[in-house]
Amino acid sequence: MSSDINNDFFELELEAADTLETLANAFEITQEVVVNENPGVDLAQITPGERIRLPFPVRCRGTVYIVRRGDTLASLAREFGTTEALIRRENPFLIIIGLRPGLPLCIPAPQPRPCPGFFYTIVAGDTLFSIAARFNTNVQAILRANPGLDPNRLFIGEQICIPTQQPPVCPGFVYTIVLGDTLFTLATRFNTTVQAILQANPGLDPYMLFVGQRICIPVPQPPPCQGFFYTVVAGDTLFSIAARFNTTVQAILETNPGLDPNRLFIGQQICIPAFQTVCPGVLYTVLAGDTLFSIARRNNISVDAILAANPGLDPDRLFIGQRICLPTRR
Repeated sequence: MSSDINNDFFELELEAADTLETLANAFEITQEVVVNENPGVDLAQITPGERIRLPFPVRCRGTVYIVRRGDTLASLAREFGTTEALIRRENPFLIIIGLRPGLPLCIPAPQPRPCPGFFYTIVAGDTLFSIAARFNTNVQAILRANPGLDPNRLFIGEQICIPTQQPPVCPGFVYTIVLGDTLFTLATRFNTTVQAILQANPGLDPYMLFVGQRICIPVPQPPPCQGFFYTVVAGDTLFSIAARFNTTVQAILETNPGLDPNRLFIGQQICIPAFQTVCPGVLYTVLAGDTLFSIARRNNISVDAILAANPGLDPDRLFIGQRICLPTRR
């Protein structure tokens, strides 16, 4: 259906359920007005699809909107920052004829609502549960601060009130939780304590961390890892890790300020500095069954030459995946 507004009148396409009486009642006019505005139209026998001329139903103090196919009161309320109840109040004819394409609606001007906190804009992946966890509140409190909010229908770009104080300035940096994180592992990784993290995140539940949750780590932002992150597994030591990746314990400690070399934890992430030594040849990745003797023989060089090109390399402790320098013969 479609309609056109012209000097306080609009055209409405009729539906099968329409009658002269219901149309007059809906728009609070007399049947004679409808008849007089539509000479030649047999209003005693409604023909679906026929268009008739009607006076504009309201004097609008907001926005005049022409309903389009697919619109709902809920979608219009969201779009214009109002409520379904306010739209119904401004357009009483909806009770009789309902919402239909082509119908002019008066959309009331949005009323600023007080927010006992701050406004948050929904992004992809948000749920009320994850938002509540992120800002140290609860779903019920968010619902009370946002009357009419459907917890199962959040829309990207929608603004909701978070009933809590604006997040305090973080005395460190904001970290996003990933799978496997605990406050203990985070405290260990960033050289702080669980208690310090809890103090920087009032209301944070240490037993309920969520992937994507953002928390404050109360220490300076660590320098970027000039290499790659490695996850500690059972049996790891800094010595074995350093040997595996052709670096040194000292280099790992310098890259991970505050790391305790005697307290590594399974799942802990540490930065492995990139291979720094200039290799006068090619880098070789150790395979299962390799020994320095077999590698030297296969590449037609000596064990001593390999050791000279790899200071600190333990010839009796090679690890699968370890990179070593194979010097070019001269």
